[in-house]
Parts: sequence; structure tokens; C-alpha cells
Amino acid sequence: MSSSSSRLLLQGLSISRIQKFIPKKWKQTVKLVGIQSSQPSASFDYQRPELETCKTDDEFMLENILASLKEFATQGHLLKAFKSFSLIQLHISSVASYDVILHPISYLLVSCTNLKSLPPGKQLHAKIISLGLGGHPLLVPKLVTFYSTFNLLDDAQVVTENCTFLHPLPWNLLISSFVKNEHFEEALSAYRKMVNKGIRPDNFTYPSVLKACGERLDLDFGRMVHNSICGSCHHWNLYVSNALISMYGKFGQVDVARDLFNKMLERDDVSWNTMIGCYASSNMWEEAFELFDCMRVEGVELNFITWNTIAGGCMQTGNFKGSLVLLSQMRNCGIYLDPVAMIIGLGACSHIGALKSGKEIHGSAIRSCYDVFENVRNAMITMYSRCKDLRHAYILFQSMEAKSIITWNSMLSGYTHMDQSEEASFLFQEMLLSGVEPNYVTIASILPLCARVANLQHGKEFHCYIIRRKVFEDYLLLWNALVEMYARSGKVLAAKRVFDLMRKRDEVTYTSLIAGYGMQGEGKYAIKLFEEMISLQIKPDHVTMVAVLSACSHCGLVVEGRMWFSKMQSFYGIAPRLEHFSCMVDLYGRAGLLNKAKETITRMPCKPSAAMWATLLGACRLHGNTDIGEWAAEKLLKLRPENSGYYVLIANMHAAAGCWNKLAKVRTFMRDLGVKKSPGCAWVDVGSKFSPFVVGDSSNSHTQEIYQVLDGLTELMKDAGYVACGKFGMDGEVLDEIE
Repeated sequence: MSSSSSRLLLQGLSISRIQKFIPKKWKQTVKLVGIQSSQPSASFDYQRPELETCKTDDEFMLENILASLKEFATQGHLLKAFKSFSLIQLHISSVASYDVILHPISYLLVSCTNLKSLPPGKQLHAKIISLGLGGHPLLVPKLVTFYSTFNLLDDAQVVTENCTFLHPLPWNLLISSFVKNEHFEEALSAYRKMVNKGIRPDNFTYPSVLKACGERLDLDFGRMVHNSICGSCHHWNLYVSNALISMYGKFGQVDVARDLFNKMLERDDVSWNTMIGCYASSNMWEEAFELFDCMRVEGVELNFITWNTIAGGCMQTGNFKGSLVLLSQMRNCGIYLDPVAMIIGLGACSHIGALKSGKEIHGSAIRSCYDVFENVRNAMITMYSRCKDLRHAYILFQSMEAKSIITWNSMLSGYTHMDQSEEASFLFQEMLLSGVEPNYVTIASILPLCARVANLQHGKEFHCYIIRRKVFEDYLLLWNALVEMYARSGKVLAAKRVFDLMRKRDEVTYTSLIAGYGMQGEGKYAIKLFEEMISLQIKPDHVTMVAVLSACSHCGLVVEGRMWFSKMQSFYGIAPRLEHFSCMVDLYGRAGLLNKAKETITRMPCKPSAAMWATLLGACRLHGNTDIGEWAAEKLLKLRPENSGYYVLIANMHAAAGCWNKLAKVRTFMRDLGVKKSPGCAWVDVGSKFSPFVVGDSSNSHTQEIYQVLDGLTELMKDAGYVACGKFGMDGEVLDEIE
């Protein structure tokens, strides 16, 4: 829209015709000057009043047209604003100054930016260049903002680099735009050019530059900028200090970040959140929790980011109840749960089986309309699945029109968690038919189920599926799951073959194979594997030590078990847990060292579980120690366990000792607690599928043939020397009474 074209457009327009374009309310303010008085002086120049009137009218017109343009631009009427600009161009020639056109251009640029109108803005830029105003300090920042709005950062960079005035504003805008669009290297390059031009950065420059350093993990450049800040005459700005803390946190230099935080004379909620975030990213949760408590003591306002970070930290450290308590406190403070908080809460409910709390969060999600988010729904499916409410989990699953791989995995993991192999298999087939390709998480969640239900056929199919897809080659999780599947199914040689083919192994790989050899009675080979693991500098965890101690227990390696239990604490810094003490009780019990087993229980710092008392009781039954056995039985009954097998174990011991009163007491306990002895069940591989077979089962059409085979197997066992232990056995009548 050139000046000449605007003149042609408005050629021949008189002042009176232009005034028709001006709003009526502005015409009321018109005050004409130079009107002749009733008695003019003798020296009155008849030409002068006319010239003065014309000049005043021109200035007045420009002033009002400019106000009109500003109003149109503010209200988003871009076309009318440009028409007003055409009128202004017509009159600037009479004013003989282009300074008056700067503000109209500025208003138009801002309007083009706000309305995201690219073509008019580019035309305006062309007009600016033709007027020789391309480097004007008023217009350059607005041009940079205009091009940055459309992510035309190359054009914004050209405008910035061609400006001749030494002010940081255009460079700040350019660097900020680069950082906003994650062009961190370009941001640092722009900062270098800015400094090389002799332009001094200010407190608006540094936050963006420091963020770029942190994102690129450029420690040297970050330190250089930090030194530049220290050497500048600027006072330390709150935003600069926050940016420095954040940068050093990304570098992992949390001590430096904390030192900067402690030296801050002024802190806002961002300062606290940034420092807590530094601790969180470095998994220094104790320090993060401590700082959070200080934050609350000092009365700093807590926003949802702070709450979510700390609640997530409780989740990561296994304090699931603490996570739910924090979310409850968050709501009491008047802060509504956002989707992130809901996912954290649902995850905590999943781990501890808090179905009621999970349903409350579900209701809150519906009320706030967050249940439409896929990740929230996936968390709900997982929560219901882990809380053993598969019906609601499946209803949610079916209600989702678009199901991602994460959704399918959530539902599949629910079935595998509940050992529902058939449902998991059908759902997996349905997923394939729907065109969704399984990922490594899908396979890794199903493989352990194949081991638990002894369905190696499906496991082998998945093994082939993994081999055929090269994308799974580097997923250690999958290969570890394969090793565990074969090891738990008793196929230790197959597990070892997979183990030998793996290019990379970790503590999980070794732990799975050690556990497999231990269950097969190959304790010495299990220990050999563990020693190999140690020699490769692979640090064991508490699960590895359970596998090692269990292997020693199954094979009667008492000396080795004692040694590794001692080294677990002194060499590897692993504090013994209940599982480790249970292994030692089992180790001593199997070896007949019942007093040592009793001593382990009485001296350990944690409370014995029902399974531990049952282990000791079983050992007493095996070695005929009724004194310790009755002591263990009494302790076990006090716990009122729901497992019927424990009561049968106690009943066997009392029946063998002829203590019928005590046996009656056990039966009373079972009746009062509603505990019923479940019949023994075995899964029989019939070729195409696995069929369940329970004690006394007569529902199968081949019952007669099955029992004939069982009788034959019993005779073969007797011939081989396997005789049922009758010392603490219970006759059929007593068993029937208990059942």
C-alpha cells in the first residue's frame, strides 16, 4: 500500500468530504481558530487567517484519524485501520514530517500480530522499508515479535541482526522465541552475536539464555553466562536467580543450586518449586520432602505443581499412603486435583489396593471432566484391575472408543495380575485383530503369566514372536521376562540358552536364573552364577539376595547361606527385610536347626508373618519337634490367617500328637473365620489346552481312565521308594472333618 496509490485513491477529496469519515462525537470537539472579529485591526492580514485555519484543520484531522486508527486496530477491525492509515499518508506530505507515521505503523503491526494476519503484516514491513524506517527502535521489536508469532524465526533473526541501535530488547525477544521453540543452539548463537556487537545483556536476557544452557547441558557456556551475570552491574534479579537454580539442577549440580537458593534475599513460589524440582530430578527425595516442609512452615503459597511433585515423590519412594494423604491435604487447601494429581492418586491406590479411595478419585475425575483424558482412564483401568475389580476395569475399557496400546496393556496387565490366562489370551487376540501392534510392555506383562499357569505353549509362541521382530532385540526387559518364564516353569536349560544368547545382562537377568537353579535343587550352580555376577561388577539388590538365600535353603547349604546373609549387609549394604529372614528360617528349618530358626524369628527387627510361622511349623513337622511346633502354631493362630493350608498344617501336627482338643480348637477357628479348605487342584496339559483337575473330581468325561492312570503312577512311586510320610500324617476321616 504505497504512498502514491493512497494519494490516487484520495485525489480530489476536500476537508469537508474527509470530515464525513470522522465519527460525529469527535466533530463536537472541533474548535475553529482564526475567525475574524467584528472589528478587525487596521494591520490585519487577510491572507494569514486563512492559512492558519488550514494548518490547524490538517493537524486536527491527523490527530483524529490517528485516534480512529488506534481504536480500529485495538478492536480488531484491521481493514478500517488500514483505510485510516491511507488517510494519514495523504496528509503527512502537508505536515512535512514522517515522524507522525511511526505510531500508526506501530499500532498496525501490533494488530497484525494479535490477529495473526501474516500478509498485511508483510506488506506493512515492505512499506516500512520503503520509508527507510526498517531499523527504527520503535518498530524493530514489534517486527521481531510479529515474525516470531508465526514461527518465522529466520525473518525475525534478519530483522534483529540488521538493526543498528545497541539495545538488548530485539535480541531478548529473538532469544526468547528461539528458546520457546526449543531451538536452544540458535538461542546461544544469538546471545554470542549480541555480545560481540557490544550490546550488554540485561535481566531479561539471562533467564532465556540460562534455560537454553540447561536444556543443552552445556555446563561450560552456563558457567560463562553465570560469570557474566556476576561481573555485570545489574542487581541480582529474582527471575535470573531462579533460572540459575534451574540450570544447575539440570546439570545435576544440586549443591550449587542449593547454595544459590540459600543466598537469595528474595524468594517466590517459583524459587521453592525450582529447588524442589532439582532434588526430584536427582532422586534426592528426602531433601525434597524436607524443603517442602520448610515451605509450609514459612507460609509460602503452594501451587498444584508443588503438591504433585511431592506426591509423586512419595509414590516413587513407596510411600503410597503418604501420597494419598498429600492429595487429600491438597483438596482441603482448596486446590482441585488436576489430571496429573489424579494419575498419581490412582497409581497409589493401585499399589495398596485402596479401591474406595480410587473410586473417589474416579468420581472427582467425572465431575471435573478429566475422565475424557486417555491417560486418566488408563490409570483408572489399572487401579480397578490391581484392586481385583476386573468388572469395572473392563467396563471402562469397553467404553473407550479409541484404544491406544497403553489402554490395551492396562487391561492385559489386569488379567495377568489376577492370573486369568484365558481372558488375557482372548484379549491379546482381540488386540491383534483390531490392528494394534503389541509392544515390549505387552509381551513382558504376559510372559510371567505363562510361567505362573505353566502354559509354556503360549510362552514359546511369544518367544518366536520376539525373535521375528528385530525391534525387540535391544529390550532387556523382554529377554529378562523370557529367562524368568523358562526358569519358573522348571525349564532351566531353556532359560540358560536364552541367557547365553543375551548380549547384555543386568541383576534381573541373573536373579531369574539363580532362582530357577535354586528351585531345581542346583544350589551350588546358583551360587556360582551369583559369584559370576559379582565379578562382572553387577550390584545385587534385595531380590537377588532372596534368590541366593532361597537356593541355599533348598539345597541345605547352611554355611553358604549364613555367609551370604552376613555379606548382604556388610559388603552390599542391603538391609535385611522380612523375605530374607524368612529364607534364613527356612534354611535352618530344613537343616533341622530349629532352635536357630526360632532364634532368628525372635531376634529379627520386623514382625513375623503368617508364612514365616508356617515355615517353622512345617520344619517342626518334618523333624518331629512338637515343642517348638506348638509354640509356632499358637503364634500362627493369633494372626487368624485366611489361608486354609495353615490350619491344615496345624491340624496335622495336633492329630499326629493325639491332641484332639487342640484339633477341635483349630476346627472352631476355621468355622468362626469362615475359612474353608480349598480342594487340591492341578492343571493337566491335554495337548491343545490346559484342563484343571481337582481332588475327587468326577466331572470329567474321562474320569475312570484318569484315575486308572493315577493309580498306576502311585504304584510306580511306591516301587521307586517314594512313601508318604505317616509320622505327622492325618487320616482321611480327620481331613474330612476339617473340610
